[in-house]
Amino acid sequence: MTGFNKGIRKVEVGLKWDPSPAGRPPTDLDIVAATFTSGDAYGAPAYLVHFDSRSPDGTIFLNRDSTDGRGFGWDEVMTLELDRLGSQYARVVVGVVIQQQPGRKTFADVLNPAMRLREGYTVLAEDDFGSVPGATAATIAEFVRDESDAWNFRAGVHGFDEDPATFTRILGRAPQT
Repeated sequence: MTGFNKGIRKVEVGLKWDPSPAGRPPTDLDIVAATFTSGDAYGAPAYLVHFDSRSPDGTIFLNRDSTDGRGFGWDEVMTLELDRLGSQYARVVVGVVIQQQPGRKTFADVLNPAMRLREGYTVLAEDDFGSVPGATAATIAEFVRDESDAWNFRAGVHGFDEDPATFTRILGRAPQT
């Protein structure tokens, strides 16, 4: 790393929602992180991290996973140790996907969804998915490595109307203008 810009080093992504009403199927949201190499920063992910997985080098991992939104505080938590991520990685995209079983659900169908990204005690972003009510998935953060090797954060919630498998293949594509 050169210069004085340390960039973003270690990020915690939190996701929460309220449980479904009694008698209704549980709602399950999942945090997904995708890494991209410098040679293919907008192509296919080098690897994905989600429930039941972690990055090969242990730098991205899910601390907490909920399948129903029950409990207090943040239902899902993922940690990204960007400062330890290999130099071949140029970009990391973080998304949230709603499991679509037993039927189609959008963010408008989820009770009180919220997300928070923070580095230490500094909140980088917070959102309630109100800008993407008809979406079944959304990207919530993008981290890009610059020429000085520092990671920079790009905020923004962008909705997708895709099933979980398709979303994980396309979440890193360049935004359409």
